[in-house]
Amino acid sequence: MALVILSPSGGPGLPEGSPEHRYEINLTLDGGGLPSAEAWQADPAPWLARRIWPGDGLSEGDVQYDPDLGWTLRFFRQPGAADDAPLHAMIQGHLRLRPGEHVTIVEPDGRSNSWRVVGVS
Repeated sequence: MALVILSPSGGPGLPEGSPEHRYEINLTLDGGGLPSAEAWQADPAPWLARRIWPGDGLSEGDVQYDPDLGWTLRFFRQPGAADDAPLHAMIQGHLRLRPGEHVTIVEPDGRSNSWRVVGVS
C-alpha cells in the first residue's frame, strides 16, 4: 500500500499552492500507478485518508470505490461516524498517481480543485 500525498496546485485562495494544505491517502497502486479496484474490493480493512487544512485541523476518513462513481474520499464529522460523511470525488478518468501528476478533487459543494501529487511512498 502506498501513501499518496496531494498538495493544492493553486486556485482561489491559494494561487501559489500550499504545502500546509494536503490530502494523505493510502492506496494500493497497480503497475501503471493507478489505484487498484481489485485490491480495494479484496481488502477487508479500510484504506485511510486524511485531510490537513490549517485552521480546520485534521479530518480523518477513508477511500471508497464504486464502479459507477469511481474513486471517492469521505471524511467523518465525528470519529468513526461513517454514516454522516459526505463524499469527495477524487479521480475522474484514468490517472496515474506519480509525483508531478495532477488530480481533480470535487468538494461536496461542487467546487473542483486541482491537486498535485507531491509524494508516493
